[in-house]
Amino acid sequence: MRRRLPAAALALGIVLALLAAAPALAAGYRYWSFWDGAAGGQWSYATQGPSLARPADGSVQGFRFAVSKDAAAEAAKPRAAADFEAVCGATPPAEGRKRVALVIDFGVQADAPTGEVVPQEAPRTACAQVAPEATTAEALAAVAKPLRYNSAALLCAISGYPQHGCGEQIAQTGAPQASAEPSGSAPGGGGPSAGLLVGVAAVAALAAAGVWQSRRRRR
Repeated sequence: MRRRLPAAALALGIVLALLAAAPALAAGYRYWSFWDGAAGGQWSYATQGPSLARPADGSVQGFRFAVSKDAAAEAAKPRAAADFEAVCGATPPAEGRKRVALVIDFGVQADAPTGEVVPQEAPRTACAQVAPEATTAEALAAVAKPLRYNSAALLCAISGYPQHGCGEQIAQTGAPQASAEPSGSAPGGGGPSAGLLVGVAAVAALAAAGVWQSRRRRR
């Protein structure tokens, strides 16, 4: 039993090191995140994509382009408050139409794709007056064309920005990485990275080798 301890300790140490390194291995994505306006001017991460969401009259919807982790708690929020009156207060109600306040944050230059320039530094706001059954995507199209989507219905560009790319996985250095095509209103996945899986396999191999060596010594 004592001879097995060094091998077990080595394996445990490597496992702990891999788990400690896991956050550093987690990549971000460059994409348009989608938000619902909440009470007090706050934002909550949308649970539906803009092509499915049907906001009520008086709603506030927000979009932010940024490099963010693939999690609602770590996604970059719009930098303007979710304030319906500030956006749509000057737009009178119209019969048979609903008003949807939109906040469009093009983000910061540091998150822009290579060779592209952020259209404007401050968030843009617009009041869309659309049919009662209109989706957020239709409201956005009414005030911020051209829009661009990929084959998975992921929103890639608002008002033509960015011109290229859609939900790319970004390494710590900011360079795009090959990744599976994201889905929904933001890139999906959430699974462990390939590097972490390889590391776990290596730990298993080392542990097995340690046990084999300890048995050999007992013989």
